[in-house]
Amino acid sequence: MLNFLCIGAQKSGTTWLYEALLRHPKVAFPGGKEVHFWNNLPDRDLQQYMNVFSNDDYINGDITPAYGFLPLSVIQKIYNLFPYLRLIYLIRDPRERAWSSAKMALGRSEMTIDEASDQWFIDHFMSKGSRARGDYKTCIHQWRSVFPSEQLLIVDYENIKSNPTLIMNNILHHVGLDCFYEKMDEELLMRKVFEGDRASIRASLVPVINDIYLDQIDSLGDYLQKDFSAWLQKHYEKK
Repeated sequence: MLNFLCIGAQKSGTTWLYEALLRHPKVAFPGGKEVHFWNNLPDRDLQQYMNVFSNDDYINGDITPAYGFLPLSVIQKIYNLFPYLRLIYLIRDPRERAWSSAKMALGRSEMTIDEASDQWFIDHFMSKGSRARGDYKTCIHQWRSVFPSEQLLIVDYENIKSNPTLIMNNILHHVGLDCFYEKMDEELLMRKVFEGDRASIRASLVPVINDIYLDQIDSLGDYLQKDFSAWLQKHYEKK
């Protein structure tokens, strides 16, 4: 059966998580990464999806970042089928996430950063999809309104970078497995996976992306009772 979902967020370490979990002998992704089943209803066959995850010899997962902002009705449908499902949500400074996402879209458009105008980036930042993916508070609230909060593990990307062994073992515990990684595995876990263009955000775009996300970061911190000062102490200076 399906045991866990990673619901996002895009550009927040989901590929890293997939590769790290895949090394565990009891974890399986029979549908591969990014199945995109629940965000493509009603065009997909539910029984076929259930059959994919029918091998109970493994802890079966589906990592699809687009699930983070599913409609409430779809989340309710998932709960009705899998009420004990474990959920994982990776979050990252939403300004970094939006910038990384824009650079990925730029590559898919076969453009270089130098070829793209400020307005191109601003349009991407303001797009419905980018805004939804970066609105962590709404995503978390939607899922928590259906699933018990203890079934949703929220993982800060900053902690992955600073202590990947601890984070991975916490995730394994969350999905019902014992610790697997040891300190000696830290170098392996710290390897970059699917690293994109490392160019920093243009100075001219900093005020724009701050206007979109600074209030949301504050609101998320209040909602989760968590300190996100590590996000705010970076190069995105408040103007």
